[in-house]
Amino acid sequence: MQNSGPEPAHETQRSVVILGSTGSIGTQALDVVDGAPHRFRVTALSAGGGNPGLLAAQAVRTRAEAVGIASGSLDELRVLIDGEAAAHGAAGYAPQLYSGPEASTRIAAWSGAAGPADVVLNGITGSIGLAPTLAALASGASLALANKESLIVGGSIVTAAAAPGQIVPVDSEHSAIAQCLRAGRADEVEKLILTASGGPFRGRTRAELAGVTPAQALNHPTWDMGKVVTTNSATLVNKGLELIEAHLLFGVPLDAIDVVVHPQSVVHSMAQFTDGSVIAQASPPDMRLPIALGLGWPDRVPGVARPCDWSQATAWTFEPLDASAFPAVEIARDAAMQGTTFPAVFNAANEEAVEAFHEGRIGFLDIVDTVEAVLSEHQGSSELTVDSVLAAEEWARARANERLAMQKS
Repeated sequence: MQNSGPEPAHETQRSVVILGSTGSIGTQALDVVDGAPHRFRVTALSAGGGNPGLLAAQAVRTRAEAVGIASGSLDELRVLIDGEAAAHGAAGYAPQLYSGPEASTRIAAWSGAAGPADVVLNGITGSIGLAPTLAALASGASLALANKESLIVGGSIVTAAAAPGQIVPVDSEHSAIAQCLRAGRADEVEKLILTASGGPFRGRTRAELAGVTPAQALNHPTWDMGKVVTTNSATLVNKGLELIEAHLLFGVPLDAIDVVVHPQSVVHSMAQFTDGSVIAQASPPDMRLPIALGLGWPDRVPGVARPCDWSQATAWTFEPLDASAFPAVEIARDAAMQGTTFPAVFNAANEEAVEAFHEGRIGFLDIVDTVEAVLSEHQGSSELTVDSVLAAEEWARARANERLAMQKS
């Protein structure tokens, strides 16, 4: 991270809770905090449990007051933390520890010596982030939201729980839109344009996608992400989820949100206004920029990422999305238009299909085909509640796995 000199004297340090701290978003968020100690301090961390050694190291590094782990032994985590503390001159460091499925929810609502956190960064992957999202909003903290699934499946439950401006998007596309929208009033916005890299299979026909392997699907040309998100980027399911997220975050109608393929991933998204102006946010691909904005909103964090190099010749290209090869975006749009629990079914069925693909049980095209088929059978719910979301997800996962088993046989 670049050092841009001392911070302005008027800025106060914000307390930060990071959920999903050992993942891609979480580790980069800690880089942002390290680079701006005048602005941020970490008070609590949580992680899934796949890398308890890293979680322990992060806890000692930040002196977090509380640490949560979704799966794994508290005794093992304590031993790891004690070892890290001894190795780094922090003997006696003993944070409050939580474990189990509710750990991240408890950490999201953590109130330490100085009270609740100023900002909760939800970097968890998947709809399991819904309860932590609601807990963070209830705490009154600003929610820096990278866990798009919790907003998508929660829909109006989440938006109703949030105070105006309480949710700050961390996805690069939605962070870009939030910046672009500063250029005009809400009633002047005509359209939002989400950009997509096109993933590793841009330009291929549907027939050419039939033999794609899991290793190929994980070879994203731009971003370094986890298995599920990277696969979703290859199928463009991720862009479908982002379309729903943009609708919920910014209140723009679903039919006024477009997707355009931009392979260079420098223009992160755009806003089109009623007078024909299009405002774009551009920067080299680096998630630390939207993460820093999420933590510091509405203020920027100087030097957090490098800008475009205008001394070098460059070209940016844009092309329409091939909906016949990549139908996931329009399937997501239809699910959102049907409302209530349909987006939750879209997301849950996809998660099951992605897992089956990586286990070698189905082909690449079967992922989105399964999602579409499960959606076609869903009856929806008369109202959206946490219980109806959980029930719809349970049904979607079971039905997806039934269909996947039939395909395997």
